[in-house]
Amino acid sequence: MDHAIYQEVLELASQISDRYLRAVTYARIGYYLHKLGDETYRDAFKNSLDAVSRIESPISVVRALIEIGGYLHKAGLVKASTRVFYQAYEIAGSFPQPLHDEMIEILVNRLIELGLLNDALFYGRNIRGDVKRNDVLLKILKEYLKEQNMKRAYITLKYIQGEPWHSIGAIETLKVHLEREEFGSAIKILRSLKGEYWLSEAMREVAAHLKNADVPKETYEKFVDIALSMPKSVSPEVLRSLLVGLGSYGETSFVVRIIRGLPEEERIKVLTGLISNIIDQEELLDSLVKSLDESDFDSVARIILDELLSRAASPKYKQLVEHVGFGAGDDSIRAKAVTYLAKIGEYRSAMRLAGEIKDLHVRSLAFGSIAVSMLREGDIDRAIDAALEVKDPKWGSWLLSEILTKILELQAGEIVRDDLEDKSHKQKKIWEKG
Repeated sequence: MDHAIYQEVLELASQISDRYLRAVTYARIGYYLHKLGDETYRDAFKNSLDAVSRIESPISVVRALIEIGGYLHKAGLVKASTRVFYQAYEIAGSFPQPLHDEMIEILVNRLIELGLLNDALFYGRNIRGDVKRNDVLLKILKEYLKEQNMKRAYITLKYIQGEPWHSIGAIETLKVHLEREEFGSAIKILRSLKGEYWLSEAMREVAAHLKNADVPKETYEKFVDIALSMPKSVSPEVLRSLLVGLGSYGETSFVVRIIRGLPEEERIKVLTGLISNIIDQEELLDSLVKSLDESDFDSVARIILDELLSRAASPKYKQLVEHVGFGAGDDSIRAKAVTYLAKIGEYRSAMRLAGEIKDLHVRSLAFGSIAVSMLREGDIDRAIDAALEVKDPKWGSWLLSEILTKILELQAGEIVRDDLEDKSHKQKKIWEKG
């Protein structure tokens, strides 16, 4: 295109009868002429503003000025665009509610699109209605946070008054601090939150982030302290997540010390989550067990054994299983340890531990699990010997019956199933009914 064509485009624009559309069209032409390097862009913008002066509707004037200001800014005419935007703002200032706020919101949205966040904040904080003002300011805050302009973000957050907007803004700011690993700032925000719901939401963000972050132990402990000081109505899963995360970092003794003050149900949930997280780290499991006092030992031993028995058995857990098995005060826990030791072929240790079980029913299950493991290895004689270790007439007879049946199953090429526990419960019910 040459200069003559540009002139023709300008002349054709003058024939647009709608004054609003004429003004906006001139502004668009001005932007593209500037982009093409033709000096007639100045005429286009001048014609655009002249067309605005002929618009009769004040609302249309404001809308047109906002559009023109946008094109002026895109063309690099920053001072001119600033003047036009302010003119739109001044005219809107005389509008009644809710029209005033609607026009300012349109202006602010355009400024956000152009990346003029400081100008958007200047106009946005002058919106009169609380709901719309806070909605707009929250939008500006999120844009500052995208740019990681924390100074301006905090200025914006101060202007956001009322709930839930202030708390939403605080949590959005918190997320950025966590991403930047600015934990001191994150802690300040946490301590500024008042509502229990928002405090709980913020702590969830913290817990989720710390799972994947390389956080110093001291920082983790500070967040745990905040969680402990939270109202009891705040979801306990927050503290649970933090403690599990901290324990997974190796601070098992710290976690055990903290959970001693928790209700038993919550204590078990923390320990279950922690053990599930560190089950593949024998050293951490061993450290956890060693840090327990007598009151927690059995519950932790049970959780560890249940977790291990749900997986493929491995000899690497031999010492741990022996430790929790021989240290447990509950026969059912000893039986679980016997089962695991038998699965990994540690029969001497398994037989010794099974021999310490006093409950006749549980004792039969323990020796039964040893016998089943021996049968699976094809060692029939030792399996029978294990079954004969149960001297109780009733349970001894029952176990021998089951093992003899399994020997025949083995000879018939069938799979030797580990179903003695279910069968024992059925037999116990039969005896109870007499």
